[in-house]
Amino acid sequence: MPQPHIPEPSDRGPAGAAAMGRGYGAGGAQQPDAADADGGRVRPSVGGARRPGRTERRRATRTRPRPLTLLPQPTPSRHAQPRRVTVVSASIGAGHDGAARELVRRLRQFGLVVDCHDFLDLLPPGWGRVLRASYELELRVAPWAWGWLLEGLQRHRWSSALVSALAGRAAARRIRALIGPDTGAVVSTYPLASQALGRLRRRGRLAAPVVTFLTDMSVHPLWVARGVDLHLALHPVAATQARAHRANGVLVSGPLVGPQFRPAASADERLCERLRFGLPTGRPVALVVAGSWGVGEVELAAREIAATGLATPVTVCGRNSALRERLAEDGVGVALGWVDDMPALLRASDVVVQNAGGLTSLEAMASGVPVVSYRCLPGHGVTNAEALDEAGLAPWIRTPGQLAALLGEALVAGTAGRTEAAVPADQVIAALAGAVLTAPTVSTPPAAPAVPPLRRSDTRELAS
Repeated sequence: MPQPHIPEPSDRGPAGAAAMGRGYGAGGAQQPDAADADGGRVRPSVGGARRPGRTERRRATRTRPRPLTLLPQPTPSRHAQPRRVTVVSASIGAGHDGAARELVRRLRQFGLVVDCHDFLDLLPPGWGRVLRASYELELRVAPWAWGWLLEGLQRHRWSSALVSALAGRAAARRIRALIGPDTGAVVSTYPLASQALGRLRRRGRLAAPVVTFLTDMSVHPLWVARGVDLHLALHPVAATQARAHRANGVLVSGPLVGPQFRPAASADERLCERLRFGLPTGRPVALVVAGSWGVGEVELAAREIAATGLATPVTVCGRNSALRERLAEDGVGVALGWVDDMPALLRASDVVVQNAGGLTSLEAMASGVPVVSYRCLPGHGVTNAEALDEAGLAPWIRTPGQLAALLGEALVAGTAGRTEAAVPADQVIAALAGAVLTAPTVSTPPAAPAVPPLRRSDTRELAS
């Protein structure tokens, strides 16, 4: 099968070529550096013996990066010596980890050895817990402050550079310890991990190529790190934004969504799923999602959806038990806690109303359910909604006055926007790591199960 095209350093301009490491010419032949030509700085010693200078000693401790080349190229047998791929995610929310899990599953189908690490665990002791807790507290108590912070980091590039340097220094030692010589590629699904890996790569401390998988439709400057070899985007809109931030090697690869997210096979299957979750069967269902933490103006959105009379709001409150209790006490639609079987719940829904533009939006589209954005979180929620709207994937309802009209249009349409066909991220990364691409190009969704006769015991009670 044809191999995906990985841009050469020359395709990325001078900055991209520099990121590949100095001292390599055409064909990967090592070339002398300018500092080597004149011998560098040397210190005389007794007897005239030459001792290496500080610059040379520093170079000797670094590993030269392997330059990316155009694929296809000779690769070892997948059964001879499996190459390793290291994935670095972060347990902040669920989107970064969700994409990482699906990527790991796909890469292992190519015979690769894949390990996955939480970036928060690679920071000094206690830092990860503080970072996660402060982020969650900010979104729950003062989400406007999160939007203000992201906007400030984008406007003042020196602040982004400071965050990049801090993340890189804090995690450098542990990252280098977990990446062995058999590693064919390193993949990041989290911005700060990309910053740390890019810093190691451009300083010659990391030989394996680094790939950033952009999990969001909008691309903040923190996602783009100098030294990262390849950026994989969900959609051409995201790819354009990444290039505007001077990202190296941008390719459109589409979302990382598991095959269990598929459209309902029939009306009977949808009815079965609704009865399992205790949802109404006689009117449309609007699934309101707000991430694993259930943050934002979720309660207000559910009340306003109910007031339109167009659909019953079914709110997934995640780990926000207080939100679930308030909605249940006031009788606002159906309030659910943490849901393990999201594929089934999506198949039971007519439309998804989201406020962050995260992984659930992509899973809904793969399930054939239309998506709208409403009362979005400041920061990434607003920018993702804008990008989804620009891509034609999900209309952005900017004001309450637009809610009834745009929600009604989505219910009438009944189908989700589709991302454009692209070379899947797993194939690009597997080829980069040296795997033989023998797996199918597209994962085949599992066949829809036969709908059994419904019994009362089939109805699943969701506990928070």
